[in-house]
Amino acid sequence: MARERGLDLVEVAPNAMPPVCRLMDYGKFRYEQSRKDRESRRNQHVVELKEVRIRPKIDDHDLETKGRQAARFLDAGDKVKLTVLFRGREMAHPDIGKGLLDQLADQLRPHGTVEQSPRMEGRTMIMFMAPIKAKASPADKDRDKEGSRTREQAAVEEDENPQGGQEALSHHPDGQDHAHQGNEEPQPAQEGAPSEASV
Repeated sequence: MARERGLDLVEVAPNAMPPVCRLMDYGKFRYEQSRKDRESRRNQHVVELKEVRIRPKIDDHDLETKGRQAARFLDAGDKVKLTVLFRGREMAHPDIGKGLLDQLADQLRPHGTVEQSPRMEGRTMIMFMAPIKAKASPADKDRDKEGSRTREQAAVEEDENPQGGQEALSHHPDGQDHAHQGNEEPQPAQEGAPSEASV
């Protein structure tokens, strides 16, 4: 049957009882799969781990500069590893390194959150920070724009038709309630003539 149609017989679920097969053009299927994979790779943002190193004797201005650099990394959607390097007698004062990392965390609070609190690893004290919101991929941005467009269109339609297409009752001077569609204007009752609802 597959040869008659010029297609391939592809086994989809070999472990099922009975095995499931499909008639398809396998070359075309593989080409479409590779295109989908390439498209998804292009749209995804790979989160990198950036490192900012400081020393316990760092000056205030230099610490602010390092904080601005870390903020740039976080705004780009990357995680940041903040490292304090200790040497010699500095190892006796890990509280200084913890204070520096806490100061950096306060400076970076608008840009990211502390993922792992400061801890000692050998001669270094490290702390990890993650961005508040990962950078949106182009596909997500397109989806957001499309969603906002449909919301705007719904709002415009709601403004044009406040009853939402449902029938509304209007009270006529003859003392009876008449139903009419949301877009139609109620007909005024004429004197001496029977009132009828227009269709």
